[in-house]
Amino acid sequence: MAKKNITRNKLPKPDARQALLITRRNARMARSAHAYVRGNTSKFYEWLEGIEGHALPEGPAIWICGDCHTGNLGPVADAQGRVEIQIRDLDQTVIGNPAHDLIRLGLSLATAARGSDLPGVTTVRMMEALADGYERAFDETAGDADIHAEKPEAVRVVMREAVRRSWRHLAEERIEDLDPTIPLGPRFWPLAKSERREIEALFEKGSLARLATVIRGAGDEADVEVLDAAYWVKGCSSLGRLRYAVLLDIDGAAIEGDDLCLMDIKEAAQAAAPRYPGVRMPRDNAERVVEGARHLSPSLGERMRAARLADRAVVIRELLPQDMKLTIEQLTRDEAMKAARFLAMVVGKAHARQMDSAERKGWLTELRRNRSKTLDAPGWLWTGIVELVSSHAAGYLEHCRRYATEREGS
Repeated sequence: MAKKNITRNKLPKPDARQALLITRRNARMARSAHAYVRGNTSKFYEWLEGIEGHALPEGPAIWICGDCHTGNLGPVADAQGRVEIQIRDLDQTVIGNPAHDLIRLGLSLATAARGSDLPGVTTVRMMEALADGYERAFDETAGDADIHAEKPEAVRVVMREAVRRSWRHLAEERIEDLDPTIPLGPRFWPLAKSERREIEALFEKGSLARLATVIRGAGDEADVEVLDAAYWVKGCSSLGRLRYAVLLDIDGAAIEGDDLCLMDIKEAAQAAAPRYPGVRMPRDNAERVVEGARHLSPSLGERMRAARLADRAVVIRELLPQDMKLTIEQLTRDEAMKAARFLAMVVGKAHARQMDSAERKGWLTELRRNRSKTLDAPGWLWTGIVELVSSHAAGYLEHCRRYATEREGS
């Protein structure tokens, strides 16, 4: 306990977090152009607002991710432990144009290709593979067995690791050991007493206590106790919002050395992603995120709940050992093609499951219109990627200039 208190004294107090988190976010975005694309969602939305009205096709009104870059896809487990690659971050989910997700994913893959020093011709072929994988999700006559057989190595590795992972792996990765405490340090910062009280009160509510017990098959009467909690320094574009890690005990299991229950509490802010006018969505931002997850990533949505904490909307979910981030940094030519085709199919399936047969057929017809003889992908997709790669490259350099200037002045 003394060691923990010594560490606590060296870590930022709650009222000093914001400035440090902004500095950390800027540092992460300065690491590479790919990191900048992941962290700077606003530049993508600015581009969407600036393009001409009919530059993009208008797809069916469905729930979209809104920030569909490669880091927001990865292995996700359902309550029964089954693992699939799905969209895993829904902060920006809205009912909007599915074309936005496809372009955002293409931009992310294109910057990963540039970071891997792949030639521009490979980026062209990646966009063709992207279109092919996405369209297969809507084509009832197309099979996807060959795409599953050609998963990129990054996906194969993370899936193999995900299905092998246990609660012990989760504890060692997230909280560094098996003791029922969260060690304070660079990733976990101390809470104010008021934050701790509000978190404890939150899990006294029956609906949230049941969220913690449902995966273990514990009954509604199971005792749920907050063992420890900390501010979680996590993410990039979301750094600066409320984020907490909470360690729960379910009927004494954690204290007895059995399964840990680690909950993630994340503030749900107003979505900046463009939505279709006139659509009905939950006004509460946490409820919006949960509803979007249930449509796009059912395995994740079924174990998420909306709540209020410190008068802010928050999303609560239990972290499972199989929940992992898909990291695509360095790509070979073949891996780039496989990644584009496979991840586009994942996003396509998330979109397609929300459409009826007529909508899927109509959207597929639109996607296949106006193909040129030199590019087997929608012209609007390629034009958008070229413009976005260019604007983000300039934005990244300007971000690095400002970051370097701020560091020199500090």
